[in-house]
Amino acid sequence: MEHLGGGGNPRSLGIVSGPRPGRMRDRRGKGQRGPMALPGPLSPRSVPAHRSARASFDLLVGDVLAELDHHFVAETDDVHLVVEEAPMLPPEWSDEVPLSIVAPGDNATRVVLFRLPISQRCRTEQDLEDLVWIVVLDRLSEIWHISPDDLDPR
Repeated sequence: MEHLGGGGNPRSLGIVSGPRPGRMRDRRGKGQRGPMALPGPLSPRSVPAHRSARASFDLLVGDVLAELDHHFVAETDDVHLVVEEAPMLPPEWSDEVPLSIVAPGDNATRVVLFRLPISQRCRTEQDLEDLVWIVVLDRLSEIWHISPDDLDPR
């Protein structure tokens, strides 16, 4: 039998062991943590796990608007799309919480999307993307008097 220098300690042999195999634990439901989820030398600009729910939703809405950009150029009505957390409803409100509203103004019409009611109705990221598309297309078709199917580039 060959004698191992350094008392047989695996580290003294140059053997490095990584994290335990299997899935990483998500303690208390806060998502991925550690050097791969936070900005640092391994990921200087961070990764999507570091984005807040608000920032991810804003990026999703921005992607939808980028796909519909050619309609904004063609239409004469000036429309601004705004994202709010949730609508302010009176205490006696008993109907379903709205996902969005259209607020006509003097110079432009505002479409207000409510992030929390939209997000809470979705189970997956794909559901969220589909619902954002539906809400935006419905509101723009209401303003521009065009069928949502004619607006949808997908």
